[in-house]
Amino acid sequence: MNFQNVRFEASYGLFQQIPPCEMPEFAFSGRSNVGKSSLINKLFNRKQLARVSAMPGKTTTINFFRLDQVRFADLPGYGYAKVSKKEKNRWSGLIGDYLASDRDIALVFQLIDMRHPPTKDDLMMIDYLVECEMPFAIVLTKMDKLSRRQQQERLAAIQTEIPYADQITILPVSSETGEGIEEIRQIIEELSCREEENDAPSDAQADSKAVPEETIGFGQAENTDDMEEAIRRFRESVRSGELEKKQQEKLPTRQRQKGETCL
Repeated sequence: MNFQNVRFEASYGLFQQIPPCEMPEFAFSGRSNVGKSSLINKLFNRKQLARVSAMPGKTTTINFFRLDQVRFADLPGYGYAKVSKKEKNRWSGLIGDYLASDRDIALVFQLIDMRHPPTKDDLMMIDYLVECEMPFAIVLTKMDKLSRRQQQERLAAIQTEIPYADQITILPVSSETGEGIEEIRQIIEELSCREEENDAPSDAQADSKAVPEETIGFGQAENTDDMEEAIRRFRESVRSGELEKKQQEKLPTRQRQKGETCL
Protein backbone atom coordinates (compact mmCIF):
# COMPACT_ATOMS: atom_id res chain seq x y z
CA MET A 1 0.00 0.00 0.00
CA ASN A 2 1.57 3.27 -1.15
CA PHE A 3 0.34 5.80 1.39
CA GLN A 4 1.45 8.76 -0.72
CA ASN A 5 -1.21 7.90 -3.31
CA VAL A 6 -3.98 9.09 -1.00
CA ARG A 7 -6.31 11.80 -2.31
CA PHE A 8 -8.85 14.11 -0.74
CA GLU A 9 -12.43 13.20 -1.64
CA ALA A 10 -14.95 15.50 0.05
CA SER A 11 -16.08 17.24 3.24
CA TYR A 12 -19.52 16.98 4.83
CA GLY A 13 -21.04 19.11 7.58
CA LEU A 14 -24.15 16.95 8.06
CA PHE A 15 -24.32 13.18 8.29
CA GLN A 16 -27.24 13.09 5.83
CA GLN A 17 -24.93 14.50 3.16
CA ILE A 18 -22.45 11.61 3.34
CA PRO A 19 -22.81 9.06 0.48
CA PRO A 20 -23.34 5.38 1.34
CA CYS A 21 -20.32 3.39 2.48
CA GLU A 22 -18.70 1.31 -0.27
CA MET A 23 -15.44 0.25 1.37
CA PRO A 24 -13.72 -0.05 4.77
CA GLU A 25 -13.13 3.22 6.60
CA PHE A 26 -10.56 4.24 9.22
CA ALA A 27 -11.59 7.17 11.42
CA PHE A 28 -9.43 9.65 13.34
CA SER A 29 -11.05 11.06 16.49
CA GLY A 30 -9.73 13.41 19.14
CA ARG A 31 -9.95 16.65 21.05
CA SER A 32 -9.40 19.94 19.25
CA ASN A 33 -5.69 20.73 18.82
CA VAL A 34 -4.62 17.16 19.67
CA GLY A 35 -2.71 16.95 16.37
CA LYS A 36 -5.07 15.02 14.08
CA SER A 37 -4.22 17.00 10.96
CA SER A 38 -0.47 16.76 11.60
CA LEU A 39 -0.76 13.01 12.17
CA ILE A 40 -2.73 12.49 8.96
CA ASN A 41 -0.22 14.51 6.96
CA LYS A 42 2.69 12.53 8.39
CA LEU A 43 0.92 9.21 7.88
CA PHE A 44 0.57 9.91 4.16
CA ASN A 45 3.77 11.96 3.73
CA ARG A 46 1.72 14.88 2.42
CA LYS A 47 2.31 18.30 3.99
CA GLN A 48 -1.01 19.91 3.04
CA LEU A 49 -3.38 16.95 2.78
CA ALA A 50 -5.13 17.92 6.02
CA ARG A 51 -5.07 21.58 6.94
CA VAL A 52 -3.12 22.36 10.10
CA SER A 53 -4.21 25.41 12.08
CA ALA A 54 -2.87 27.06 15.21
CA MET A 55 -6.47 27.74 16.22
CA PRO A 56 -8.32 24.71 17.63
CA GLY A 57 -11.80 23.86 16.43
CA LYS A 58 -11.12 24.59 12.75
CA THR A 59 -12.14 21.13 11.53
CA THR A 60 -15.93 21.42 11.58
CA THR A 61 -16.73 18.77 8.99
CA ILE A 62 -15.94 15.10 8.39
CA ASN A 63 -13.20 15.10 5.77
CA PHE A 64 -12.80 11.96 3.67
CA PHE A 65 -9.62 10.75 2.01
CA ARG A 66 -9.24 7.70 -0.21
CA LEU A 67 -6.37 5.28 -0.78
CA ASP A 68 -6.97 2.32 -3.10
CA GLN A 69 -10.11 0.59 -1.76
CA VAL A 70 -9.96 2.19 1.69
CA ARG A 71 -11.32 5.49 3.03
CA PHE A 72 -10.12 7.62 5.92
CA ALA A 73 -12.42 9.92 7.90
CA ASP A 74 -11.03 12.93 9.76
CA LEU A 75 -13.70 13.67 12.39
CA PRO A 76 -14.26 17.17 13.88
CA GLY A 77 -12.24 17.86 16.99
CA TYR A 78 -14.32 17.93 20.17
CA GLY A 79 -13.97 19.83 23.43
CA TYR A 80 -13.31 23.32 22.03
CA ALA A 81 -15.08 25.78 24.32
CA LYS A 82 -15.11 28.91 22.15
CA VAL A 83 -17.92 27.91 19.83
CA SER A 84 -21.68 28.26 20.19
CA LYS A 85 -23.77 25.57 21.84
CA LYS A 86 -25.59 25.09 18.54
CA GLU A 87 -22.30 24.41 16.74
CA LYS A 88 -21.17 22.02 19.48
CA ASN A 89 -24.42 20.11 19.13
CA ARG A 90 -23.92 19.89 15.36
CA TRP A 91 -20.39 18.52 15.80
CA SER A 92 -21.58 16.03 18.43
CA GLY A 93 -24.42 14.86 16.22
CA LEU A 94 -22.14 14.55 13.21
CA ILE A 95 -19.60 12.43 15.10
CA GLY A 96 -22.24 10.36 16.88
CA ASP A 97 -24.32 9.68 13.77
CA TYR A 98 -21.20 8.62 11.87
CA LEU A 99 -19.97 6.22 14.56
CA ALA A 100 -23.44 4.78 15.27
CA SER A 101 -24.21 4.17 11.59
CA ASP A 102 -23.91 0.87 9.75
CA ARG A 103 -20.82 2.04 7.86
CA ASP A 104 -17.91 -0.40 7.56
CA ILE A 105 -15.63 1.27 10.12
CA ALA A 106 -12.59 -0.98 10.35
CA LEU A 107 -10.95 0.94 13.20
CA VAL A 108 -11.12 4.24 15.09
CA PHE A 109 -7.82 5.88 16.01
CA GLN A 110 -8.64 7.78 19.21
CA LEU A 111 -6.03 10.51 19.69
CA ILE A 112 -4.96 11.79 23.12
CA ASP A 113 -2.21 14.31 23.91
CA MET A 114 0.51 12.24 25.58
CA ARG A 115 1.67 15.17 27.71
CA HIS A 116 -1.53 15.30 29.76
CA PRO A 117 -4.02 12.93 31.39
CA PRO A 118 -7.06 12.12 29.23
CA THR A 119 -9.73 14.81 29.51
CA LYS A 120 -13.30 14.12 30.57
CA ASP A 121 -14.28 14.34 26.89
CA ASP A 122 -11.57 11.81 25.96
CA LEU A 123 -12.84 9.36 28.57
CA MET A 124 -16.43 9.78 27.44
CA MET A 125 -15.39 9.11 23.84
CA ILE A 126 -13.56 5.93 24.89
CA ASP A 127 -16.64 4.89 26.86
CA TYR A 128 -18.79 5.56 23.80
CA LEU A 129 -16.54 3.44 21.55
CA VAL A 130 -16.74 0.60 24.04
CA GLU A 131 -20.51 0.97 24.32
CA CYS A 132 -20.87 0.78 20.54
CA GLU A 133 -18.51 -2.23 20.43
CA MET A 134 -16.39 -0.25 18.01
CA PRO A 135 -12.82 -1.49 17.32
CA PHE A 136 -10.39 1.23 18.33
CA ALA A 137 -6.81 2.00 19.29
CA ILE A 138 -5.52 4.92 21.36
CA VAL A 139 -2.86 7.08 19.71
CA LEU A 140 -0.78 9.22 22.08
CA THR A 141 0.33 12.30 20.14
CA LYS A 142 3.15 14.81 20.65
CA MET A 143 5.53 12.32 22.24
CA ASP A 144 8.46 14.36 20.88
CA LYS A 145 7.55 17.12 23.37
CA LEU A 146 8.60 14.82 26.20
CA SER A 147 11.95 13.36 27.20
CA ARG A 148 12.37 9.59 27.20
CA ARG A 149 11.99 9.54 30.95
CA GLN A 150 8.83 11.64 30.77
CA GLN A 151 7.43 9.35 28.07
CA GLN A 152 7.88 6.33 30.29
CA GLU A 153 6.27 8.16 33.20
CA ARG A 154 3.26 9.12 31.10
CA LEU A 155 2.87 5.58 29.72
CA ALA A 156 2.85 4.26 33.28
CA ALA A 157 0.35 6.91 34.36
CA ILE A 158 -1.99 6.08 31.46
CA GLN A 159 -2.42 2.62 32.93
CA THR A 160 -4.19 4.19 35.92
CA GLU A 161 -5.86 7.11 34.12
CA ILE A 162 -7.74 4.86 31.68
CA PRO A 163 -9.50 1.85 33.23
CA TYR A 164 -8.24 -1.45 31.80
CA ALA A 165 -5.72 0.34 29.62
CA ASP A 166 -3.71 -2.88 29.49
CA GLN A 167 -6.46 -4.33 27.28
CA ILE A 168 -6.37 -1.45 24.79
CA THR A 169 -3.76 -0.92 22.08
CA ILE A 170 -1.83 2.27 22.91
CA LEU A 171 0.45 3.77 20.26
CA PRO A 172 2.76 6.69 21.15
CA VAL A 173 3.55 8.74 18.03
CA SER A 174 5.25 11.92 16.89
CA SER A 175 4.18 13.80 13.78
CA GLU A 176 7.48 15.69 13.97
CA THR A 177 9.95 12.80 14.07
CA GLY A 178 7.73 10.12 12.55
CA GLU A 179 8.21 7.79 15.50
CA GLY A 180 5.30 5.35 15.77
CA ILE A 181 3.87 6.25 12.36
CA GLU A 182 4.99 2.98 10.75
CA GLU A 183 3.10 0.99 13.38
CA ILE A 184 -0.12 2.79 12.43
CA ARG A 185 0.53 2.06 8.74
CA GLN A 186 1.04 -1.62 9.51
CA ILE A 187 -2.27 -1.82 11.37
CA ILE A 188 -4.06 -0.15 8.46
CA GLU A 189 -2.46 -2.49 5.91
CA GLU A 190 -3.19 -5.64 7.91
CA LEU A 191 -6.79 -4.70 8.66
CA SER A 192 -7.30 -3.78 5.01
CA CYS A 193 -6.00 -7.23 4.04
CA ARG A 194 -8.41 -8.80 6.52
CA GLU A 195 -11.35 -6.93 4.94
CA GLU A 196 -10.33 -8.09 1.47
CA GLU A 197 -9.87 -11.71 2.53
CA ASN A 198 -13.21 -11.75 4.34
CA ASP A 199 -14.75 -11.22 0.91
CA ALA A 200 -12.60 -13.93 -0.69
CA PRO A 201 -13.42 -17.68 -0.89
CA SER A 202 -13.09 -19.55 2.39
CA ASP A 203 -9.94 -21.45 1.40
CA ALA A 204 -8.17 -18.15 0.85
CA GLN A 205 -9.11 -17.04 4.35
CA ALA A 206 -6.96 -19.76 5.84
CA ASP A 207 -3.85 -17.78 4.89
CA SER A 208 -5.23 -14.50 6.21
CA LYS A 209 -2.61 -12.15 7.63
CA ALA A 210 -4.84 -10.38 10.13
CA VAL A 211 -3.98 -8.21 13.09
CA PRO A 212 -4.21 -10.28 16.28
CA GLU A 213 -7.61 -9.63 17.83
CA GLU A 214 -6.19 -8.65 21.21
CA THR A 215 -4.17 -5.79 19.71
CA ILE A 216 -6.91 -3.45 18.54
CA GLY A 217 -9.13 -2.59 21.46
CA PHE A 218 -12.22 -4.04 23.07
CA GLY A 219 -14.46 -3.84 20.03
CA GLN A 220 -12.56 -6.28 17.83
CA ALA A 221 -12.28 -9.18 20.25
CA GLU A 222 -14.72 -12.07 20.30
CA ASN A 223 -17.56 -11.84 22.81
CA THR A 224 -16.01 -14.11 25.39
CA ASP A 225 -17.22 -14.00 28.99
CA ASP A 226 -13.92 -12.49 30.12
CA MET A 227 -14.06 -9.71 27.55
CA GLU A 228 -17.69 -8.92 28.30
CA GLU A 229 -16.83 -8.67 31.98
CA ALA A 230 -13.88 -6.38 31.20
CA ILE A 231 -16.10 -4.11 29.13
CA ARG A 232 -18.73 -4.02 31.88
CA ARG A 233 -16.16 -3.09 34.52
CA PHE A 234 -14.62 -0.47 32.23
CA ARG A 235 -17.93 1.27 31.65
CA GLU A 236 -18.85 1.13 35.33
CA SER A 237 -15.48 2.66 36.23
CA VAL A 238 -15.96 5.55 33.82
CA ARG A 239 -19.57 6.27 34.69
CA SER A 240 -19.33 5.82 38.46
CA GLY A 241 -16.88 8.71 38.84
CA GLU A 242 -13.99 6.47 39.91
CA LEU A 243 -11.69 8.67 37.83
CA GLU A 244 -12.82 11.72 39.78
CA LYS A 245 -10.09 10.95 42.30
CA LYS A 246 -7.50 11.40 39.57
CA GLN A 247 -9.01 14.27 37.59
CA GLN A 248 -11.67 15.61 39.97
CA GLU A 249 -14.27 15.60 37.22
CA LYS A 250 -17.35 13.42 37.66
CA LEU A 251 -18.61 11.90 34.44
CA PRO A 252 -22.31 12.13 33.54
CA THR A 253 -24.33 9.03 34.42
CA ARG A 254 -27.45 9.51 32.33
CA GLN A 255 -28.11 7.06 29.52
CA ARG A 256 -27.22 8.21 26.01
CA GLN A 257 -29.32 7.77 22.93
CA LYS A 258 -27.84 5.99 19.93
CA GLY A 259 -25.58 8.37 18.05
CA GLU A 260 -25.17 10.79 20.97
CA THR A 261 -21.59 11.09 22.18
CA CYS A 262 -22.14 13.59 25.06
CA LEU A 263 -19.33 15.75 23.64
